Amino acid sequence: MTAVSPAPSAFHLLAKPSGSACNLDCAYCFFLSKEMLYPGSRFRMADDLLEIYIRQLLEAHHTPEVNINWQGGEPTLMGLEFFKASIAYVEKHKKQGQRIGYTIQTNGVLLDDEWCAFFRQHGFLVGLSVDGPKALHDTYRVNKGGRGSFDQVMRGLACLKKHGVEFNILCTVHAANADHPLEIYRFFRDELKANYLQFIPIVERSTAEDVHGNNKSWGQQDSAERKLYVQAGSCVTERSVGAEQFGRFLIAIFDEWVRRDVGMVFVQTFDVALGSWLGQHNLCVVSPTCGNSLALEHNGDLYSCDHFVEPDYFLGNIRETPMAELVASEKQRAFGCAKLVSLPQYCRDCDVLFACYGDCPRNRFIETPDGEPGLNYLCTGYKFFYHHIDEPMKIMANLVRQGRYADEIMGWYAARENSPPAKVGRNAPCPCGSGNKYKHCHGQASSTTTRA
Repeated sequence: MTAVSPAPSAFHLLAKPSGSACNLDCAYCFFLSKEMLYPGSRFRMADDLLEIYIRQLLEAHHTPEVNINWQGGEPTLMGLEFFKASIAYVEKHKKQGQRIGYTIQTNGVLLDDEWCAFFRQHGFLVGLSVDGPKALHDTYRVNKGGRGSFDQVMRGLACLKKHGVEFNILCTVHAANADHPLEIYRFFRDELKANYLQFIPIVERSTAEDVHGNNKSWGQQDSAERKLYVQAGSCVTERSVGAEQFGRFLIAIFDEWVRRDVGMVFVQTFDVALGSWLGQHNLCVVSPTCGNSLALEHNGDLYSCDHFVEPDYFLGNIRETPMAELVASEKQRAFGCAKLVSLPQYCRDCDVLFACYGDCPRNRFIETPDGEPGLNYLCTGYKFFYHHIDEPMKIMANLVRQGRYADEIMGWYAARENSPPAKVGRNAPCPCGSGNKYKHCHGQASSTTTRA
């Protein structure tokens, strides 16, 4: 019998109703290989399992809000009737007072008026995968014929906007686009008019033996070359972003965002970092421990994490064991605690440990300078980034603690760079968050410069 710890009152679960099935063949997609876990499968969640999933998810939550999150593969391959049925099961099984939120991550290719009207009707938040302007996006995000998907995705986005559907952009950062941070950011902000952005680093881990074959996309590999992607090895593919390269990418965008877009454009990495400077941990990858973000396959198999859908991290099947019991199992709690327990001493001694706690365990496969295993592949980039943002993060954290708005940081930058905004009066609180009057703080520097 599965040993069980106290169950969390809430958890995050990504349901994959179509498994790894997808209508694109993105070169860096690690999840396409997961088809090897289920040979001969149709990769469609059965209707009775859909009801079991919805009922167990709602029963397992002891919070007023529950999010139902769909991902893939490509979940829209299930067809709209599947999602209509899911809404009906929610209405059937939700507890009194429960508020339900819906999210779906999609490549956008199949979106049309009917899909988008449905999303708007039920308040879906749609995550749309876009890797930047056309030339950058189409480098790796291609269809089964090898052609770029950008034009189709933009049609889908236009349909979302037409119906007033809330959306965010998920942009992967890889070898082909990582040297174009401002081009990407400004494209999202100015052309797509996106207010919510996620930047996810592509790190395709591989053994030395397999790295040559893994430099080919899943669609390019022949059957003899294909292997299940698992978290093993200390090499990375040619498509992977470099550690320092990723740090530079984040810094370039942060430096523009913090001067002009705070409070108007929300970048997950920056929002989560501010939480860390406030003593909060708002995302699994930067928390001391994890284990509350799981993945459900199309047949009811539950895994420890979306990045660990592999045999060693299989928890059980919700047809046979209740979801709540699997989430609270000793195996899953040990998985989550290992994030902290396995930290190298180099990380424990780091001055920015509070901001990342070693980041995601999936990327901890290199050695520390003194040879201890378990350092995050992206460590040098994250350190570079966190040291760079330390001063403005402290200022924004101070503003928030005073009940003020973080966007006042933009006035601080304008003052420091000798261009004080007219709205900051001499006797007003300084935008830096010090609590002093502007004339006695950063206003002094601008006054001196003006008089000179």
